[in-house]
Amino acid sequence: MFIYTVQSGDNLNLLSRRFGIPANRIAADNALRYPNNLVVGQSLVIMSNSMRYTLQEGQTLYSVAQEFGVPLETLLEANPNVNPISLQPGEVINIPMESDISRRPAIINGFAYPNITEYALNCALPFMTFLSPFSYSITTQGELIAPDADDLIYRATRSAVMPLMVVTNIYDGSFSTEVLSQILADSEARERLISSIFYELDDKGYYGLNLDMEYISPDDRETYNAFLMEISERLHEAGYILVTAVAPKYRADQQGILYESHDYRVQGEAADYVVIMTYEWGYTYSAPMSVQPIEEVRKVLTYAVSEIPSEKILMGMPNYGYDWTLPYTRGTAAQSIGFIAATDLAVKYNSEIRYDEQTQTPYFNYTENGTRHVVWFDDPRSIDAKLGLIDEFDLAGASWWTINRCYVPNWLIVQNRFEVAKL
Repeated sequence: MFIYTVQSGDNLNLLSRRFGIPANRIAADNALRYPNNLVVGQSLVIMSNSMRYTLQEGQTLYSVAQEFGVPLETLLEANPNVNPISLQPGEVINIPMESDISRRPAIINGFAYPNITEYALNCALPFMTFLSPFSYSITTQGELIAPDADDLIYRATRSAVMPLMVVTNIYDGSFSTEVLSQILADSEARERLISSIFYELDDKGYYGLNLDMEYISPDDRETYNAFLMEISERLHEAGYILVTAVAPKYRADQQGILYESHDYRVQGEAADYVVIMTYEWGYTYSAPMSVQPIEEVRKVLTYAVSEIPSEKILMGMPNYGYDWTLPYTRGTAAQSIGFIAATDLAVKYNSEIRYDEQTQTPYFNYTENGTRHVVWFDDPRSIDAKLGLIDEFDLAGASWWTINRCYVPNWLIVQNRFEVAKL
């Protein structure tokens, strides 16, 4: 497999001949809804290990080997019937596109809302270790309100995927600092919460607990740490695992309600895996930018591995981008958009997709009814680049928010890079 960037004049039939695979296979592998229309800058997953190349005036096998980064010996072996001394312009040669990526074991988690379509679920399950249905919410008394996730648990288990029970401090539709604080301060409510968790783990057949507590009061930092250590010990004694989710931090003393009570060192001690939510730099009310700038993620991971064993870290991966109206006005909302829908928009308006090297993220502009827009999203290039951080930092794997949209290239890249751990 390799990733190809569409050039001016490209079409699927041309790419089919060049790479020796059917045009409809390229279309299917890239979820192309308009296969007859490609746009410049669009990136495609090519499930082939070679390409056919037409020699230009003055080219030699050596110059081609240099241009494509292929050893000359490999190029000669791939073209045994070509005389390297008497090459002619227009002659077609075979260029092997060998990947230098060796597949390594990885843990893959995906959060899913219960309303996920069967198509999207089937799209992701073969490439996952854990499925985390979102989510149990809480009451002021430490009781749980369950999601309608029985079918997800059943489907996951049938696919050798381990279902995790996701518990959040969502109350009345949003994360509640106050309700969690109240439970942590009340020993009876805290014990009621833990007992409710264990009942659901056993009753539903979950493999473990995925604890996603957000907007924790800074005053509750130590109390929450003690809660984590207690529930970790009890889970492990009962044969369950603990996964936690934390905000992306650059340093231990980072200020803000999202960060202060997420103690990376304690989370790393208590949990079997820690999901670091490395996304939302670009968000609904931000100025237009990448949702997941690679250098910012790298900074977070540099700090994270100093506090949490790298083999416990799951790097967060977003499955969405945003469409901003221009000129941007502070306080206006961008619209969330899936990667397929983003590419469709670029095709609809024949917008060239550009690639920001600093953030390793594609974007494009378009105008609709006189209003200008910019879309930042992800494509095979950016997904592959960011998954490369798993190798760079020797992480356990990755976690997707969410898998409710199926994006086939994402899972082909996962398959190419990793041997996904299964039950």
